[in-house]
Amino acid sequence: MEVNRVNNLFNLGNQGEKISNNSKDKESFGNFLSTALNQVNQMQVDSTEYKRMLALGEVDNLHDLSIASEKADVALQITLSIRNKIVEAYKEILRIQI
Repeated sequence: MEVNRVNNLFNLGNQGEKISNNSKDKESFGNFLSTALNQVNQMQVDSTEYKRMLALGEVDNLHDLSIASEKADVALQITLSIRNKIVEAYKEILRIQI
């Protein structure tokens, strides 16, 4: 059953290779980016909330706190890495002489 899931993922990836100049596609990419950033922000807020609850003694399970904290940290690191790559690519494009 796991093999079918992997095959389905590859099929979904191939569908995304279609190139189109539709403004609808641009809006969906913007929505995707906005949604991803909102999810990273929500992870940061959840981590902060767990820390507040720990300080007030409302958390019984420290594992939830550490998991939320690590998720937020990893998501932020990935987001910053992507941002740095985009800025680097933009600077490289600016250096191209026509």
